[in-house]
Amino acid sequence: MASAVPLQWPEGWSRTPISQRRRAPYKLTPDRAASELIHSLKLLGVMGGSIIVSTNIPVRKDGLPYSTLREPDDQGVAVYWHTRAHGERVMACDKWLRVHENIRAIGLAVEGLRAIDRAGASQILERAFSAFGALPASSAAPVVRPWWEVLGLQEGSLQFVDAVMCEAKYRDLARKAHPDQGGSEAAMTELNQAREQMRQHFGGK
Repeated sequence: MASAVPLQWPEGWSRTPISQRRRAPYKLTPDRAASELIHSLKLLGVMGGSIIVSTNIPVRKDGLPYSTLREPDDQGVAVYWHTRAHGERVMACDKWLRVHENIRAIGLAVEGLRAIDRAGASQILERAFSAFGALPASSAAPVVRPWWEVLGLQEGSLQFVDAVMCEAKYRDLARKAHPDQGGSEAAMTELNQAREQMRQHFGGK
């Protein structure tokens, strides 16, 4: 079973690099983005109790992410659901810079499936649904850590460091994390992503 928090990114879905994420053109509130997604899934025949909106934002009692909290370092969203006809399904999106924008993108994709259903193109709908088969969330899936933790810093110390100091920390850690120095590709990828987030934190300096 997938969990609502932390983000359970589905296996086999590629990630959008932090540097390539953009602000979305959607003009709606976080609450509306979530409610319209749930509404569209139910109209598609999804059982309401099976819907899990997985993000890095704590959830309310209704299982949806709070709309008033700050954006997490990883704004990705994965939505898991179940239907009697198609079993466990999932859609995920991390193209946009805000969680509710990625929720909206998934909602629009679900609306696309509903349009196919309304057109009576059952074979096309079956093929579309087959593309969103949900593999069980891997218990070994990497936990996305905030950039300052990857760089060996404490959250409370961020006011005392700057981009130059963080770049120095990055270089020190990169010497050990690089595969040629006994590290691994996964460790180096995480470190590079942390560096990108750090630079965004300090205004791209």
